[in-house]
Amino acid sequence: MHVPDGFINAPVSAVAGVVAAGAVAVSLKGARRELNERTAPLAGLVAAFIFAVQMLNFPVAAGTSGHLLGGALAAILVGPYTGILCISVVLLMQGILFADGGLTALGVNILDMGIVTTVVAYALFRGLVGVLPRTRRSMTAASFVAALVSVPAAAAAFTLLYWIGGTTDIPIGKVFTAMVGVHVLIGLGEAAITALTVGAVIAVRPDLVHGARGLTAPLKLRIDGELVDAPAPAPAREPAVAHRSTKGLWVTGVVTALVLAGFVSFYASANPDGLEKVATDQGIDKEAKDHAAKDSPLADYGVKDVSDARLSGGLAGIIGVGATLVVGSGAFYVVSRRRRTDDGPAHSDSRTDEKV
Repeated sequence: MHVPDGFINAPVSAVAGVVAAGAVAVSLKGARRELNERTAPLAGLVAAFIFAVQMLNFPVAAGTSGHLLGGALAAILVGPYTGILCISVVLLMQGILFADGGLTALGVNILDMGIVTTVVAYALFRGLVGVLPRTRRSMTAASFVAALVSVPAAAAAFTLLYWIGGTTDIPIGKVFTAMVGVHVLIGLGEAAITALTVGAVIAVRPDLVHGARGLTAPLKLRIDGELVDAPAPAPAREPAVAHRSTKGLWVTGVVTALVLAGFVSFYASANPDGLEKVATDQGIDKEAKDHAAKDSPLADYGVKDVSDARLSGGLAGIIGVGATLVVGSGAFYVVSRRRRTDDGPAHSDSRTDEKV
């Protein structure tokens, strides 16, 4: 759902940019409460993983594909404030390096794909886990529903922005019906990916799932047909154990992201995604502008002058994962260090291992 330059006029794009910048500023402050030096690398990993999975377009209808937006996944795993920052980092890397999503539309994309999806998904997720039984299955189901709803919500948000500042004269009812209709289907794929990922992390490290923290009842796991309390995270006085376990999860996640972006992405659907299809069918793309980075060596997720399509796309994916991981991890580490400076070492570490 990356909005290119020219779909939304300059004044509305500028306002969206201001709103997005304000949200990012608020998120930087809020992320200090969600991150510490132990979880900051995991937040960078979430951003890199989302970048990788966004390369895997899946077919949803005749001639149409979809891809993960990632707001729900990021919000549930690392928190809503950090989640907004994760998606912002991904969109920034895609826009600058790969000419994906307009640069003048960066604020529109952050507002639509980052803020709307994250806020809607996390609010719905927390509402559901507040009324459902405290089990791994319930957490997974809640993440499925939250992710599913977040995608058509983003489609509706784009329709609103287009109604206010669209550059072509198209009946807004047609745009809304087409956008929401196809993105409900895409939402099913988003929901499946989100639920599988959240469920997998809860199974091995429930203490690292931000959306499951602070619950009054302990998280339950079903083992051999019986519900048992999930194991508590390692106490703060055993940082080496926690570090080794987190490092193992981080390495596994990085390898998975590299494999997805470097190899599996070659088999992704080549059909246009939901927004591209609707834009072509409804005439929204009549005023689309060339991307300012269209001559980038990595434009369109390929390495310039590498003739083999499989190798070119794979190298671009690996570079993208690496760049997103470095930028994201660095930014989140700085945020976590800022929290430690503001709160003091003792207070900073007091919430490192919150129990689920």
